[in-house]
Amino acid sequence: MVEITPLEREFLEKYSKHIMRKKIPMEYYSKYNVKRGLRNSDGTGVLVGLTEIGEVHGYIKNDEDKIPDHGKMIYRGIDLQDLVKGFQSEERFGFEETAYLLMFAELPNKEELESYTRLVGENRLLPPNFTEDMILKAPSNDIMNKLARAVLASYSYDDDADDTSILNILRQSTSLISRIPTMMAYAYQAKRHYYDGKSLFLHAPEPDLSTAENILRMIRSDKEYEKFEAEILDLCLVLHAEHGGGNNSTFTTHVVSSTGTDTYSAIAASIGSLKGPLHGGANNKVMSMMDNIKENVKDWSNETEVSEYIKKILRKEAYNGTGLVYGMGHAVYTLSDPRAILLKEQAVKLAEKKGLLAEYHLYELIEKITPDLFCDIKNTDKRISANVDFYSGFVYSMLGIGRELFTPLFAVSRITGWCAHRLEEVVNGGKIIRPAFKSVSKRLNYTPLGER
Repeated sequence: MVEITPLEREFLEKYSKHIMRKKIPMEYYSKYNVKRGLRNSDGTGVLVGLTEIGEVHGYIKNDEDKIPDHGKMIYRGIDLQDLVKGFQSEERFGFEETAYLLMFAELPNKEELESYTRLVGENRLLPPNFTEDMILKAPSNDIMNKLARAVLASYSYDDDADDTSILNILRQSTSLISRIPTMMAYAYQAKRHYYDGKSLFLHAPEPDLSTAENILRMIRSDKEYEKFEAEILDLCLVLHAEHGGGNNSTFTTHVVSSTGTDTYSAIAASIGSLKGPLHGGANNKVMSMMDNIKENVKDWSNETEVSEYIKKILRKEAYNGTGLVYGMGHAVYTLSDPRAILLKEQAVKLAEKKGLLAEYHLYELIEKITPDLFCDIKNTDKRISANVDFYSGFVYSMLGIGRELFTPLFAVSRITGWCAHRLEEVVNGGKIIRPAFKSVSKRLNYTPLGER
Protein backbone atom coordinates (compact mmCIF):
# COMPACT_ATOMS: atom_id res chain seq x y z
CA MET A 1 0.00 0.00 0.00
CA VAL A 2 1.22 3.52 -0.82
CA GLU A 3 2.55 5.30 2.27
CA ILE A 4 0.54 8.33 3.38
CA THR A 5 1.09 10.83 6.18
CA PRO A 6 -0.98 10.69 9.41
CA LEU A 7 -2.74 13.89 8.34
CA GLU A 8 -3.64 12.44 4.94
CA ARG A 9 -4.87 9.24 6.56
CA GLU A 10 -7.08 11.14 9.00
CA PHE A 11 -8.60 13.15 6.16
CA LEU A 12 -9.18 10.12 3.92
CA GLU A 13 -10.64 7.95 6.71
CA LYS A 14 -13.05 10.72 7.71
CA TYR A 15 -14.41 11.12 4.19
CA SER A 16 -14.44 7.43 3.35
CA LYS A 17 -16.84 6.95 6.28
CA HIS A 18 -18.84 9.94 5.05
CA ILE A 19 -19.11 8.43 1.56
CA MET A 20 -20.19 5.04 2.96
CA ARG A 21 -23.04 6.76 4.84
CA LYS A 22 -24.28 8.15 1.52
CA LYS A 23 -25.37 4.71 0.31
CA ILE A 24 -28.65 4.92 -1.60
CA PRO A 25 -31.50 2.97 0.10
CA MET A 26 -32.25 -0.30 -1.68
CA GLU A 27 -36.01 0.38 -1.79
CA TYR A 28 -35.39 3.32 -4.12
CA TYR A 29 -34.31 0.96 -6.87
CA SER A 30 -37.65 -0.85 -6.89
CA LYS A 31 -39.58 2.42 -6.36
CA TYR A 32 -38.13 3.91 -9.55
CA ASN A 33 -37.99 0.58 -11.44
CA VAL A 34 -34.22 0.76 -11.84
CA LYS A 35 -32.71 -2.20 -13.69
CA ARG A 36 -29.73 -2.74 -11.39
CA GLY A 37 -26.82 -4.25 -13.29
CA LEU A 38 -28.94 -3.84 -16.44
CA ARG A 39 -30.85 -6.93 -15.32
CA ASN A 40 -34.59 -7.50 -15.50
CA SER A 41 -36.40 -8.80 -12.42
CA ASP A 42 -36.14 -12.39 -13.71
CA GLY A 43 -32.36 -12.10 -14.08
CA THR A 44 -32.34 -11.72 -17.85
CA GLY A 45 -30.37 -8.88 -19.40
CA VAL A 46 -32.01 -5.62 -20.46
CA LEU A 47 -32.11 -5.52 -24.26
CA VAL A 48 -29.84 -2.63 -25.32
CA GLY A 49 -28.65 -3.61 -28.78
CA LEU A 50 -28.66 -5.96 -31.73
CA THR A 51 -25.79 -8.08 -33.01
CA GLU A 52 -24.96 -10.59 -35.73
CA ILE A 53 -21.70 -11.70 -34.12
CA GLY A 54 -22.60 -14.07 -31.30
CA GLU A 55 -25.74 -15.63 -29.84
CA VAL A 56 -25.97 -17.18 -26.38
CA HIS A 57 -28.90 -19.54 -25.80
CA GLY A 58 -29.57 -20.99 -22.37
CA TYR A 59 -33.32 -21.03 -21.83
CA ILE A 60 -36.67 -20.63 -23.57
CA LYS A 61 -38.75 -17.56 -22.70
CA ASN A 62 -42.45 -18.42 -22.46
CA ASP A 63 -44.54 -15.37 -21.55
CA GLU A 64 -43.04 -14.44 -18.17
CA ASP A 65 -41.39 -17.81 -17.49
CA LYS A 66 -37.85 -18.99 -18.19
CA ILE A 67 -37.84 -22.64 -19.22
CA PRO A 68 -34.41 -24.30 -18.78
CA ASP A 69 -32.83 -25.60 -21.97
CA HIS A 70 -29.52 -27.02 -23.12
CA GLY A 71 -27.08 -24.28 -23.99
CA LYS A 72 -25.92 -23.22 -27.42
CA MET A 73 -23.24 -20.73 -28.42
CA ILE A 74 -23.42 -19.40 -31.96
CA TYR A 75 -20.55 -17.62 -33.73
CA ARG A 76 -21.78 -15.69 -36.79
CA GLY A 77 -24.62 -18.18 -37.28
CA ILE A 78 -22.35 -21.23 -36.86
CA ASP A 79 -22.94 -23.52 -33.90
CA LEU A 80 -19.80 -23.49 -31.75
CA GLN A 81 -19.89 -27.27 -31.39
CA ASP A 82 -19.95 -27.70 -35.17
CA LEU A 83 -17.08 -25.25 -35.57
CA VAL A 84 -14.95 -27.08 -33.00
CA LYS A 85 -15.75 -30.55 -34.32
CA GLY A 86 -14.87 -29.30 -37.80
CA PHE A 87 -11.28 -28.28 -37.13
CA GLN A 88 -10.72 -31.08 -34.60
CA SER A 89 -11.78 -33.73 -37.14
CA GLU A 90 -9.17 -32.37 -39.54
CA GLU A 91 -6.56 -32.13 -36.74
CA ARG A 92 -6.12 -28.39 -37.33
CA PHE A 93 -5.74 -25.49 -34.93
CA GLY A 94 -8.96 -23.48 -34.83
CA PHE A 95 -8.32 -20.10 -33.25
CA GLU A 96 -7.20 -18.33 -36.42
CA GLU A 97 -10.22 -19.72 -38.31
CA THR A 98 -12.46 -18.52 -35.47
CA ALA A 99 -10.90 -15.05 -35.54
CA TYR A 100 -11.48 -14.86 -39.29
CA LEU A 101 -15.12 -15.93 -38.85
CA LEU A 102 -15.81 -13.37 -36.14
CA MET A 103 -14.02 -10.51 -37.91
CA PHE A 104 -15.21 -11.09 -41.48
CA ALA A 105 -18.61 -12.73 -40.87
CA GLU A 106 -17.95 -15.85 -42.92
CA LEU A 107 -15.93 -19.04 -42.85
CA PRO A 108 -12.72 -18.75 -44.87
CA ASN A 109 -11.85 -21.11 -47.68
CA LYS A 110 -8.44 -22.81 -47.64
CA GLU A 111 -6.61 -19.99 -49.42
CA GLU A 112 -8.26 -17.27 -47.32
CA LEU A 113 -7.43 -19.08 -44.08
CA GLU A 114 -3.81 -19.54 -45.14
CA SER A 115 -3.52 -15.85 -46.08
CA TYR A 116 -5.08 -14.66 -42.83
CA THR A 117 -3.00 -17.03 -40.71
CA ARG A 118 0.13 -15.78 -42.48
CA LEU A 119 -0.95 -12.16 -41.91
CA VAL A 120 -1.48 -12.79 -38.19
CA GLY A 121 1.83 -14.64 -37.93
CA GLU A 122 3.81 -11.90 -39.63
CA ASN A 123 2.44 -9.26 -37.25
CA ARG A 124 3.31 -10.98 -33.95
CA LEU A 125 6.55 -9.06 -33.43
CA LEU A 126 6.19 -5.91 -31.33
CA PRO A 127 7.39 -2.57 -32.79
CA PRO A 128 11.09 -1.64 -32.39
CA ASN A 129 11.99 -0.74 -28.78
CA PHE A 130 8.40 -1.44 -27.61
CA THR A 131 9.43 -4.36 -25.39
CA GLU A 132 12.19 -2.41 -23.66
CA ASP A 133 10.37 0.91 -23.32
CA MET A 134 6.80 -0.18 -22.65
CA ILE A 135 7.16 -3.53 -20.87
CA LEU A 136 10.60 -4.05 -19.31
CA LYS A 137 11.08 -0.47 -18.08
CA ALA A 138 7.65 -0.42 -16.44
CA PRO A 139 6.78 -3.99 -15.38
CA SER A 140 3.61 -4.72 -13.43
CA ASN A 141 2.76 -7.32 -10.83
CA ASP A 142 -0.62 -7.68 -12.56
CA ILE A 143 -0.41 -8.80 -16.18
CA MET A 144 -3.88 -7.48 -17.03
CA ASN A 145 -2.73 -4.04 -15.95
CA LYS A 146 0.32 -4.37 -18.18
CA LEU A 147 -1.80 -5.58 -21.12
CA ALA A 148 -4.07 -2.54 -20.89
CA ARG A 149 -1.07 -0.22 -20.74
CA ALA A 150 0.64 -1.98 -23.65
CA VAL A 151 -2.49 -1.69 -25.80
CA LEU A 152 -2.82 2.00 -24.95
CA ALA A 153 0.88 2.53 -25.67
CA SER A 154 0.35 1.04 -29.14
CA TYR A 155 -1.43 4.30 -30.04
CA SER A 156 1.94 6.06 -30.02
CA TYR A 157 3.35 3.58 -32.55
CA ASP A 158 0.50 4.04 -35.04
CA ASP A 159 0.63 6.98 -37.49
CA ASP A 160 -3.11 6.57 -38.17
CA ALA A 161 -4.24 5.84 -34.62
CA ASP A 162 -7.33 8.09 -34.73
CA ASP A 163 -8.57 7.01 -38.15
CA THR A 164 -11.91 5.25 -37.54
CA SER A 165 -12.50 4.07 -41.10
CA ILE A 166 -13.45 0.41 -41.35
CA LEU A 167 -10.30 -0.38 -43.30
CA ASN A 168 -8.10 1.15 -40.62
CA ILE A 169 -9.98 -0.49 -37.73
CA LEU A 170 -9.53 -3.83 -39.49
CA ARG A 171 -5.81 -3.16 -39.76
CA GLN A 172 -5.56 -2.18 -36.10
CA SER A 173 -7.66 -5.15 -35.01
CA THR A 174 -5.50 -7.62 -36.92
CA SER A 175 -2.40 -6.06 -35.39
CA LEU A 176 -3.78 -6.35 -31.85
CA ILE A 177 -5.01 -9.93 -32.35
CA SER A 178 -1.50 -10.78 -33.56
CA ARG A 179 0.48 -8.91 -30.92
CA ILE A 180 -1.47 -9.31 -27.69
CA PRO A 181 -0.18 -12.88 -27.09
CA THR A 182 3.38 -11.50 -27.36
CA MET A 183 2.52 -8.61 -25.05
CA MET A 184 1.09 -11.06 -22.53
CA ALA A 185 4.07 -13.42 -22.69
CA TYR A 186 6.61 -10.62 -22.28
CA ALA A 187 4.60 -8.99 -19.47
CA TYR A 188 4.54 -12.38 -17.74
CA GLN A 189 8.28 -12.86 -18.12
CA ALA A 190 8.93 -9.32 -16.85
CA LYS A 191 6.69 -9.95 -13.85
CA ARG A 192 8.49 -13.19 -13.05
CA HIS A 193 11.87 -11.48 -13.33
CA TYR A 194 11.30 -8.16 -11.56
CA TYR A 195 8.77 -9.29 -8.94
CA ASP A 196 9.50 -13.01 -8.43
CA GLY A 197 13.28 -12.98 -8.90
CA LYS A 198 13.28 -15.48 -11.79
CA SER A 199 15.49 -15.50 -14.86
CA LEU A 200 14.26 -13.37 -17.75
CA PHE A 201 13.36 -15.25 -20.93
CA LEU A 202 12.13 -13.36 -24.00
CA HIS A 203 11.49 -15.72 -26.90
CA ALA A 204 10.64 -14.20 -30.26
CA PRO A 205 7.33 -15.44 -31.69
CA GLU A 206 7.44 -17.73 -34.70
CA PRO A 207 5.29 -16.54 -37.63
CA ASP A 208 4.64 -20.08 -38.89
CA LEU A 209 3.23 -21.34 -35.58
CA SER A 210 -0.35 -21.02 -34.36
CA THR A 211 -1.35 -18.59 -31.62
CA ALA A 212 -1.60 -21.43 -29.07
CA GLU A 213 1.81 -22.82 -30.02
CA ASN A 214 3.41 -19.39 -29.77
CA ILE A 215 1.90 -18.77 -26.33
CA LEU A 216 3.32 -22.01 -24.91
CA ARG A 217 6.64 -21.37 -26.63
CA MET A 218 6.95 -17.82 -25.25
CA ILE A 219 5.88 -18.45 -21.65
CA ARG A 220 8.11 -21.50 -21.14
CA SER A 221 11.80 -21.05 -20.45
CA ASP A 222 12.77 -23.98 -22.70
CA LYS A 223 10.25 -23.13 -25.47
CA GLU A 224 9.21 -26.80 -25.52
CA TYR A 225 5.61 -28.09 -25.75
CA GLU A 226 3.70 -31.13 -26.96
CA LYS A 227 1.23 -30.82 -29.83
CA PHE A 228 -1.67 -32.08 -27.69
CA GLU A 229 -0.93 -29.29 -25.19
CA ALA A 230 -1.15 -26.65 -27.91
CA GLU A 231 -4.35 -28.23 -29.25
CA ILE A 232 -6.23 -27.97 -25.95
CA LEU A 233 -4.97 -24.42 -25.37
CA ASP A 234 -6.17 -23.61 -28.89
CA LEU A 235 -9.59 -25.00 -27.94
CA CYS A 236 -9.66 -22.77 -24.84
CA LEU A 237 -8.96 -19.75 -27.04
CA VAL A 238 -11.78 -20.69 -29.40
CA LEU A 239 -14.26 -21.21 -26.55
CA HIS A 240 -13.54 -17.81 -25.01
CA ALA A 241 -13.35 -15.80 -28.24
CA GLU A 242 -16.90 -14.42 -28.14
CA HIS A 243 -19.98 -14.54 -25.92
CA GLY A 244 -22.55 -12.13 -27.28
CA GLY A 245 -22.71 -8.38 -26.77
CA GLY A 246 -24.13 -8.41 -23.26
CA ASN A 247 -21.10 -9.50 -21.24
CA ASN A 248 -19.48 -6.63 -19.38
CA SER A 249 -16.26 -6.27 -21.37
CA THR A 250 -17.94 -6.54 -24.77
CA PHE A 251 -20.60 -4.05 -23.71
CA THR A 252 -17.70 -1.81 -22.65
CA THR A 253 -16.33 -2.09 -26.19
CA HIS A 254 -19.67 -0.87 -27.54
CA VAL A 255 -19.98 1.96 -25.01
CA VAL A 256 -16.47 3.31 -25.56
CA SER A 257 -16.56 2.80 -29.34
CA SER A 258 -19.85 4.72 -29.53
CA THR A 259 -17.98 7.89 -28.53
CA GLY A 260 -15.93 7.82 -31.73
CA THR A 261 -12.65 7.18 -29.93
CA ASP A 262 -9.70 5.17 -31.23
CA THR A 263 -9.34 1.38 -31.29
CA TYR A 264 -6.61 1.27 -28.64
CA SER A 265 -8.68 3.22 -26.11
CA ALA A 266 -11.71 0.99 -26.69
CA ILE A 267 -9.79 -2.29 -26.34
CA ALA A 268 -7.83 -1.07 -23.29
CA ALA A 269 -11.15 -0.22 -21.62
CA SER A 270 -12.42 -3.73 -22.37
CA ILE A 271 -9.30 -5.22 -20.81
CA GLY A 272 -9.95 -3.09 -17.73
CA SER A 273 -13.46 -4.52 -17.53
CA LEU A 274 -12.26 -8.10 -17.89
CA LYS A 275 -9.67 -7.53 -15.16
CA GLY A 276 -12.47 -7.24 -12.61
CA PRO A 277 -12.79 -10.47 -10.57
CA LEU A 278 -16.57 -10.58 -11.11
CA HIS A 279 -15.97 -10.91 -14.86
CA GLY A 280 -12.62 -12.41 -15.84
CA GLY A 281 -11.51 -14.08 -12.63
CA ALA A 282 -14.02 -16.91 -12.37
CA ASN A 283 -11.60 -19.76 -13.09
CA ASN A 284 -9.21 -18.42 -10.45
CA LYS A 285 -12.06 -18.60 -7.94
CA VAL A 286 -12.75 -22.19 -8.98
CA MET A 287 -9.12 -23.12 -8.44
CA SER A 288 -9.02 -21.51 -4.98
CA MET A 289 -12.22 -23.33 -4.04
CA MET A 290 -10.84 -26.64 -5.30
CA ASP A 291 -7.68 -26.12 -3.25
CA ASN A 292 -9.90 -25.78 -0.20
CA ILE A 293 -11.98 -28.86 -1.06
CA LYS A 294 -8.87 -30.99 -1.65
CA GLU A 295 -7.50 -29.92 1.73
CA ASN A 296 -10.69 -30.79 3.59
CA VAL A 297 -11.92 -33.94 1.82
CA LYS A 298 -9.77 -36.96 2.54
CA ASP A 299 -11.22 -39.35 -0.05
CA TRP A 300 -11.86 -37.49 -3.30
CA SER A 301 -13.70 -40.48 -4.75
CA ASN A 302 -16.15 -40.80 -1.83
CA GLU A 303 -19.41 -39.24 -3.01
CA THR A 304 -20.83 -38.99 0.51
CA GLU A 305 -17.77 -37.22 1.88
CA VAL A 306 -17.58 -34.82 -1.06
CA SER A 307 -21.33 -34.14 -0.83
CA GLU A 308 -21.11 -33.26 2.84
CA TYR A 309 -18.42 -30.69 2.18
CA ILE A 310 -20.29 -29.17 -0.79
CA LYS A 311 -23.31 -28.86 1.52
CA LYS A 312 -21.17 -26.91 3.98
CA ILE A 313 -20.04 -24.57 1.22
CA LEU A 314 -23.63 -24.01 0.08
CA ARG A 315 -24.70 -23.34 3.69
CA LYS A 316 -21.89 -20.76 4.05
CA GLU A 317 -20.23 -22.95 6.69
CA ALA A 318 -17.07 -23.67 4.69
CA TYR A 319 -14.60 -22.10 2.30
CA ASN A 320 -15.20 -18.33 1.98
CA GLY A 321 -18.72 -18.04 3.42
CA THR A 322 -20.39 -16.85 0.21
CA GLY A 323 -22.50 -19.98 -0.26
CA LEU A 324 -21.29 -20.26 -3.85
CA VAL A 325 -19.85 -23.28 -5.61
CA TYR A 326 -17.72 -21.47 -8.15
CA GLY A 327 -17.93 -22.72 -11.72
CA MET A 328 -21.48 -23.99 -11.19
CA GLY A 329 -24.25 -21.86 -12.66
CA HIS A 330 -24.33 -19.08 -15.22
CA ALA A 331 -26.29 -15.90 -15.95
CA VAL A 332 -27.69 -17.40 -19.17
CA TYR A 333 -26.98 -21.14 -19.36
CA THR A 334 -29.25 -23.45 -17.35
CA LEU A 335 -29.09 -27.15 -18.25
CA SER A 336 -25.65 -27.01 -19.87
CA ASP A 337 -22.86 -24.75 -21.09
CA PRO A 338 -21.70 -25.97 -24.53
CA ARG A 339 -18.21 -24.60 -23.87
CA ALA A 340 -17.91 -26.68 -20.69
CA ILE A 341 -18.99 -29.81 -22.57
CA LEU A 342 -16.39 -29.30 -25.28
CA LEU A 343 -13.61 -28.51 -22.81
CA LYS A 344 -14.48 -31.43 -20.53
CA GLU A 345 -14.10 -33.85 -23.46
CA GLN A 346 -10.48 -32.78 -23.84
CA ALA A 347 -9.76 -32.23 -20.15
CA VAL A 348 -10.15 -35.92 -19.35
CA LYS A 349 -7.68 -36.82 -22.13
CA LEU A 350 -5.18 -34.27 -20.85
CA ALA A 351 -5.63 -35.49 -17.26
CA GLU A 352 -4.89 -39.06 -18.39
CA LYS A 353 -1.69 -37.93 -20.14
CA LYS A 354 -0.61 -35.87 -17.11
CA GLY A 355 -1.45 -38.56 -14.53
CA LEU A 356 -4.15 -36.41 -12.90
CA LEU A 357 -7.26 -38.53 -13.41
CA ALA A 358 -8.03 -38.64 -9.67
CA GLU A 359 -8.27 -34.86 -9.60
CA TYR A 360 -10.31 -34.83 -12.81
CA HIS A 361 -12.80 -37.29 -11.30
CA LEU A 362 -13.17 -35.00 -8.28
CA TYR A 363 -14.21 -32.18 -10.63
CA GLU A 364 -16.57 -34.55 -12.41
CA LEU A 365 -18.13 -35.66 -9.12
CA ILE A 366 -18.70 -32.09 -7.95
CA GLU A 367 -20.29 -31.27 -11.30
CA LYS A 368 -22.61 -34.26 -10.89
CA ILE A 369 -23.80 -33.70 -7.31
CA THR A 370 -23.93 -29.90 -6.98
CA PRO A 371 -27.12 -29.14 -8.99
CA ASP A 372 -29.37 -31.26 -6.75
CA LEU A 373 -27.61 -30.13 -3.57
CA PHE A 374 -28.03 -26.51 -4.69
CA CYS A 375 -31.79 -26.99 -5.17
CA ASP A 376 -32.21 -28.73 -1.80
CA ILE A 377 -30.18 -26.32 0.31
CA LYS A 378 -31.22 -23.10 -1.43
CA ASN A 379 -34.85 -24.30 -1.58
CA THR A 380 -35.16 -23.47 -5.27
CA ASP A 381 -36.06 -25.16 -8.51
CA LYS A 382 -33.45 -23.17 -10.42
CA ARG A 383 -31.29 -25.48 -12.52
CA ILE A 384 -27.55 -24.93 -12.66
CA SER A 385 -24.78 -26.69 -14.52
CA ALA A 386 -21.01 -26.45 -14.86
CA ASN A 387 -19.83 -23.46 -16.86
CA VAL A 388 -16.63 -23.25 -18.89
CA ASP A 389 -14.69 -21.76 -15.97
CA PHE A 390 -15.25 -24.90 -13.92
CA TYR A 391 -12.78 -26.79 -16.12
CA SER A 392 -10.65 -24.07 -17.76
CA GLY A 393 -8.49 -23.31 -14.71
CA PHE A 394 -7.86 -27.02 -14.22
CA VAL A 395 -6.81 -27.35 -17.87
CA TYR A 396 -4.46 -24.37 -17.60
CA SER A 397 -2.91 -25.78 -14.43
CA MET A 398 -2.33 -29.14 -16.14
CA LEU A 399 -0.50 -27.22 -18.86
CA GLY A 400 1.75 -25.71 -16.22
CA ILE A 401 0.27 -22.24 -16.78
CA GLY A 402 0.37 -20.07 -13.65
CA ARG A 403 -2.83 -18.57 -12.27
CA GLU A 404 -1.64 -15.04 -12.96
CA LEU A 405 -2.08 -15.87 -16.66
CA PHE A 406 -5.65 -17.22 -16.48
CA THR A 407 -7.41 -13.87 -17.05
CA PRO A 408 -4.79 -12.55 -19.52
CA LEU A 409 -5.38 -15.68 -21.63
CA PHE A 410 -9.07 -14.79 -21.57
CA ALA A 411 -8.15 -11.36 -22.97
CA VAL A 412 -5.91 -12.88 -25.67
CA SER A 413 -8.90 -14.88 -26.84
CA ARG A 414 -11.73 -12.37 -26.32
CA ILE A 415 -9.96 -9.56 -28.19
CA THR A 416 -11.32 -11.19 -31.37
CA GLY A 417 -14.88 -10.72 -30.15
CA TRP A 418 -14.16 -7.21 -28.91
CA CYS A 419 -12.72 -6.15 -32.25
CA ALA A 420 -15.68 -7.64 -34.13
CA HIS A 421 -18.12 -5.81 -31.86
CA ARG A 422 -16.18 -2.55 -32.23
CA LEU A 423 -16.59 -2.81 -35.99
CA GLU A 424 -20.28 -3.56 -35.57
CA GLU A 425 -20.76 -0.53 -33.31
CA VAL A 426 -18.94 1.79 -35.72
CA VAL A 427 -20.98 0.50 -38.68
CA ASN A 428 -24.39 0.35 -36.99
CA GLY A 429 -24.25 2.54 -33.91
CA GLY A 430 -24.56 6.16 -34.89
CA LYS A 431 -25.48 7.30 -31.38
CA ILE A 432 -23.35 7.65 -28.29
CA ILE A 433 -24.53 5.18 -25.65
CA ARG A 434 -25.93 7.27 -22.83
CA PRO A 435 -28.29 5.60 -20.30
CA ALA A 436 -30.05 7.60 -17.61
CA PHE A 437 -29.50 7.90 -13.86
CA LYS A 438 -32.20 9.46 -11.67
CA SER A 439 -31.01 11.82 -8.96
CA VAL A 440 -32.45 11.04 -5.50
CA SER A 441 -30.45 13.64 -3.63
CA LYS A 442 -32.13 16.23 -1.43
CA ARG A 443 -32.10 19.87 -2.50
CA LEU A 444 -29.80 21.97 -0.29
CA ASN A 445 -29.13 25.67 -0.03
CA TYR A 446 -25.62 26.90 -0.63
CA THR A 447 -23.91 27.92 2.61
CA PRO A 448 -21.19 30.59 2.41
CA LEU A 449 -17.73 29.34 3.43
CA GLY A 450 -17.60 31.40 6.64
CA GLU A 451 -20.94 30.02 7.86
CA ARG A 452 -20.19 26.31 7.50
